[in-house]
Amino acid sequence: MRVLYVASEAVPFAKTGGLADVVGALPKFVRQLGHEAVVVLPKYRGVKARKALLPSLTIPLGNSMKFCAIHESEPVEDVRFFLVDYPDYYEREELYRHAGHDYPDNAERFALLSLAALEFAKRAPLPPEVIHCNDWQTALVPVYLKTLYRNDPFFEKTKTLLTIHNLAYQGVFPRSVMTRLGLPLELYNTEQMEFYGNVNLLKSGIVFADKLSTVSEKYSREIRTAEFGCGLEGVLQKRAADLTGILNGVDYHQWNPEQDPWLIANYSAEDLQGKQQCKIDLLHQFGIQDSQERPLIGIISRMADQKGFDLLHAVAGTMVQEGFSMVVLGTGEERYTRFFLSLQEKYPAYVGAKITYDDWLAHKIEAGADLFLMPSRFEPCGLNQIYSLKYGTVPLVRATGGLDDTIQDFSQSPNGTGFKFDRYAPDELLATARRALEVYRTPSRWKALVRNGMKRDFSWQRSAQRYAELYESLV
Repeated sequence: MRVLYVASEAVPFAKTGGLADVVGALPKFVRQLGHEAVVVLPKYRGVKARKALLPSLTIPLGNSMKFCAIHESEPVEDVRFFLVDYPDYYEREELYRHAGHDYPDNAERFALLSLAALEFAKRAPLPPEVIHCNDWQTALVPVYLKTLYRNDPFFEKTKTLLTIHNLAYQGVFPRSVMTRLGLPLELYNTEQMEFYGNVNLLKSGIVFADKLSTVSEKYSREIRTAEFGCGLEGVLQKRAADLTGILNGVDYHQWNPEQDPWLIANYSAEDLQGKQQCKIDLLHQFGIQDSQERPLIGIISRMADQKGFDLLHAVAGTMVQEGFSMVVLGTGEERYTRFFLSLQEKYPAYVGAKITYDDWLAHKIEAGADLFLMPSRFEPCGLNQIYSLKYGTVPLVRATGGLDDTIQDFSQSPNGTGFKFDRYAPDELLATARRALEVYRTPSRWKALVRNGMKRDFSWQRSAQRYAELYESLV
C-alpha cells in the first residue's frame, strides 16, 4: 500500500508532545511490513533539508495564492520526509504559540500544510491509497478531499484515516475563518464544521474522515463519554463503528537499559545490579541523600492539572513524610513549579526538582527511580509508563486511557506490573502509594514486580501491524 502521513510535527524535526514520537516512528515500522510510507511536515525554523525538490508550488488559499517550496530531508531510517517551506507561516520561534498565546493565523498555517500535502501528492506517478492525518492541524485533509477535490480523478480511490492523539486540542476558530480556508459556507452547520458558534477543525475531520483512530483502546471508549469527550462525544458516538483504539508503541532502540548510553551502568531483568548504581547516580544528580531504604519516585511531566498535579499538590508532602524520596523534571504552570521548589527547600534530603526538560536526565530518572508516578486526570496513551516498565521502574498510575491499558495492578495479580487507582482524588493516590510502599519493603515481592514489567513488550512492530490492518480495511 502507498501511505502518506501528514502531520504538524515528528521527531527528529520538531516536537512538542507524543504526536511527534508517533509520526517519527510509525512510518518506519509500516515500511518494514512492506508498504510505502512518506511523511509531509512543515519546515520549521532550524530544520535542515536538501535543496528544494519543488522550488515553487502554488496553493490557492481562500482569496489569495501562496507560493511554497517542497524540500526533502535526509532520509530517516529509509523513510522519506518532505518539508513544506513557507517562511511567513513556519519560520517562527515556536510551533503553535508564543508567549502563552496561540498564533492568530494557526488555521491558515495548517490549512496550507493540508493543501500543500495534497498538491504535492499529485506530483507523484500514483496516488496515495491512504492519507493518515493527525490531530486538528491536519484534520482539514479529509474535508478538502471531499469538497474541493471531490471531482479530482487522481484521488478517486484515496481514503483517509484521522488519528486523535489528544481530544483536548481541537483547533477552534471564529466563523470568519471559513472564507480564509477556501471552504464553502454551507459546511458551516451543526452536522459538519460548526461548533457552538465557531469552526472546529478536529470535529470537521472526525465528520469527513473515512476512519478514525486514537492512541489506546480505553481512550477510544472514554472520548465517547461526557467526562472525556470535550464537547465532541456526540459526533464520536455517531462514528463509533469507524473508531479504533491502537496503543502507541515505543522504540526499544532508544529506550532500553541494556544499551542506554546515558546510564552510569547498564542492566537487564536477569541482572539488576546496574539499576542500583543508576539510583545512586540519580540521587547524586539531584543532590538528594543516599537512602536506599526509601523508595525513590520519579516524575517527568508537563506540570498541569491534566497530569494530576492538583492531586500531587495535596499529598506530595505527606508521601515524603511517610517514607518516599522524590525527583521531579518538567515545566508548566507556575503554581506547581513553585510548589515543588518549595517542597525541595523543605525536604532537601529527600526531594529534588529541576524546572526544565532534559532528555539525558529523563533517561537517568527512568533507570534510577524505583517508582514512576503518572496520576493523570486523562491520558490518551502515555509513553513514560511504558519506558518505565522496560527500565524496571514500577509505574503508579491512575486507571485512565493508555495508563489503564498498559499497567496491570500487582495487588490484584501476581503477574501485575504496577499500581493503579480509579477515583480521581488525593486520598486514592495516597492509599495507592502506601500499597506500593508496603510491597517495596518486601524485597522478594518487589523484585518479582520489577521483572514482570521488564518482560512486557510494547514495541512498535505490534502497533504498526494493527495500523497496517486498518489501512487494508480502508483500501
